[in-house]
Amino acid sequence: MSISPLAGKPAPKELLVDLAALEHAYYARRPDTDDPNQLVQFGTSGHRGSSLHGSFTEAHILAITQAICEHRKARGIDGPLYMGKDTHALSSAAQRTALEVLAANGVETIIQPDDGVTPTPVVSRAILVHNRGRSEALADGILITPSHNPPEDGGFKYNPPNGGPADTDVTRWVQDRANALLREGNRAVRRVAYDTAFAAETTHARDFVRPYVEDLRHVVDMDAIRAAGLRLGVDPLGGAALHYWAPVAEIYGLDITVVNPRLDPTFGFMTVDHDGKIRMDCSSPYAMAGLIGLKDQYDIAFGNDPDADRHGIVTRSAGLMNPNHYLAVAIDYLLTHRPDWPTDAAVGKTLVSSALIDRVVRRRGRRLSEVPVGFKWFAPGLFDGTCCFGGEESAGASLLRRDGTVWTTDKDGPVMNLLAAEITARTGRDPGEHYAALTKELGVAHYTRIDAAATPEQKARLQKLAPEAVKDATLAGEPIVAKLTRAPGNDAAIGGLKVVTEGGWFVARPSGTENIYKVYAESFRSQEHLQRILGEAQQIVGEALKQGA
Repeated sequence: MSISPLAGKPAPKELLVDLAALEHAYYARRPDTDDPNQLVQFGTSGHRGSSLHGSFTEAHILAITQAICEHRKARGIDGPLYMGKDTHALSSAAQRTALEVLAANGVETIIQPDDGVTPTPVVSRAILVHNRGRSEALADGILITPSHNPPEDGGFKYNPPNGGPADTDVTRWVQDRANALLREGNRAVRRVAYDTAFAAETTHARDFVRPYVEDLRHVVDMDAIRAAGLRLGVDPLGGAALHYWAPVAEIYGLDITVVNPRLDPTFGFMTVDHDGKIRMDCSSPYAMAGLIGLKDQYDIAFGNDPDADRHGIVTRSAGLMNPNHYLAVAIDYLLTHRPDWPTDAAVGKTLVSSALIDRVVRRRGRRLSEVPVGFKWFAPGLFDGTCCFGGEESAGASLLRRDGTVWTTDKDGPVMNLLAAEITARTGRDPGEHYAALTKELGVAHYTRIDAAATPEQKARLQKLAPEAVKDATLAGEPIVAKLTRAPGNDAAIGGLKVVTEGGWFVARPSGTENIYKVYAESFRSQEHLQRILGEAQQIVGEALKQGA
């Protein structure tokens, strides 16, 4: 991976997006429905794009929102819809558009007062709290966010009544219906003027902040953090979590410093990411350079992305923690400090997360559930308590309440931040120190991800590969013990291939947006062994693709 000379440095003015041009394009551009890149592509993370490219415009949001309204009606979902947005420039415009359609369709909609922003986990929790004990008038939600994507991007996703990311059957239906509406010029979209929508009897402004913050004590040991007197630093990276930290400090008596309190839709205060772009990725050492530079001023520090579904943990001992490392530490701690959790509840991880997690779970005598990439796979288990924790290598995770009941079924960055403080408070060691101890007991994991070129035809074959297409018996000098195209935890298709040995593994998955496939690999032997795995992985995949041709 080539590193830009701007990486880790303050963003120069020439990188900042033109907000006026962005908003003008949102309202003025009409998507070309003959161009696949300008159609609605509604996956687990919803629809993402930029008005500057004609892929995230008013027309898209009108169509998607109408499709969601029709989906709700078809499924009999007639409770309130909780709608939150993050701090990306296009999020406010998209919320206004969505509200016009929701009101016209008679959907009871709840938003934060004063045009406020709301983190993804807050909406997930609100849906679940409303639906607790109900079988009728169930709530669902819309989240307007492209996550950590650059400032010119927009995103729009739907969470059904289980509070988590929508499953494929829902997203495919919404996508197909939205594109049909687009092709018809949105003539079937019901819509009223914004002022009418905002004043409608179905539109309610309700504070999301206080209920979420006051409920945190039921998922994290806030008393332990206060008693330890920890000095905490937080950088919300200009995101929706910003206005939550002052109430957290006030209600729980914590010493929290928000090191960067700026809200700016150009995100001009950011340090530049590895590729020379502004990207609010709290797992990137380049995007988090500002907070990393302050690590010695705090007992523990942390950040979030704009919708606060991801976490970045900065410790004195290790700096910014690799997400895999923190997941292993968090799981090890939780399995010994949550006595009321059901002992038969599984620990969920994605196939591309570190196998150190497997070793941690095995050591604690608990059950592992390994699922495909995507947080939606954890939502059912977190919802019914059969999964006590779900985590992704991309720094997203959630967990049960301390009493073993559901907290959120979408990723919760602030809770993972505060959990790092709890770990430090209750053990006297920060998560970086815990990781160092884990590696002494369970081994050092060498992990990486690379991209390899692939044609659209090769990507399609890789997605549908059968295990039998892999003819090799060894990988990097070790016998292959598993060839997987379906996840062990739920038998869902991986959309790629995983090959496992005693000392390492790789996963190959096609990219959804580029002509590449991604190779994730890990070795418990050495860095050199990891490089052998990477090299042989590409050979194995190449041969398997020939078999499938």
